[in-house]
Amino acid sequence: MKEKGKQKYALVTGGSRGIGRAICIQLAKDSEYRILINYYSNETAAKETLKAVHDAGGQGELLPFNVTDAANVKSALDSWQETNAGAIIEVIVNNAGITQDGMFMWMKAEDWSKVIDTSLHGFFNVTNHLIQKLLVNKYGRIVNMVSVSGLKGTPGQTNYSAAKGAVIGATKALAQEVAKRNVTVNAVAPGFIATDMTQNLDEKELKKMIPANRFGTAQEVAHLVSFLASEKSGYITGDVININGGIYS
Repeated sequence: MKEKGKQKYALVTGGSRGIGRAICIQLAKDSEYRILINYYSNETAAKETLKAVHDAGGQGELLPFNVTDAANVKSALDSWQETNAGAIIEVIVNNAGITQDGMFMWMKAEDWSKVIDTSLHGFFNVTNHLIQKLLVNKYGRIVNMVSVSGLKGTPGQTNYSAAKGAVIGATKALAQEVAKRNVTVNAVAPGFIATDMTQNLDEKELKKMIPANRFGTAQEVAHLVSFLASEKSGYITGDVININGGIYS
């Protein structure tokens, strides 16, 4: 069971926009967690998310760091912990991710590395630094945001598919290591979701491929993540849950 009497937090990486923002707001509505909104460069958007968290009746704060930089992650989280002695980060949502799409034969090395660094190394840097305390406290929820691309592969996204596929493998392995300590590790795999990341896609054409005949919303994804971040989901671990309108299942 969760430890009583200490201030509890949920950390959402890449929480300033899109699905990350929706998750921050939904966790504020559904839980008593204070929300740690991580961002790297877009402080204006992060502040808008924080206002939305407050408007939803929740509490939160901004926690800027670059998930790809292990030293920066460690420094930011250690400094936060020193300032918030006794506080516990019980929920980790590894949401930070970028795309650098292009056909593999023309893909630049930096476009490969940036995408892998953000999704895969970002997962490692944040989760590895925090997991010991989850295990000591014998409670935690880790939710990794992946993608339909990591399950079936998407042409033009070999880098993104590789990154998300790797996180899926890590999710399944880590879940088995920590389950006895009441720490769950799951992945959420969205399909086409209407956000900034998909705004340049041809929605009218693409939705013909989707049995539900529409793109999903960030709020729909956030409801699923909020459930996996709650005590109610304690017997679900090592799983990858699709939320894609039936496009791949």
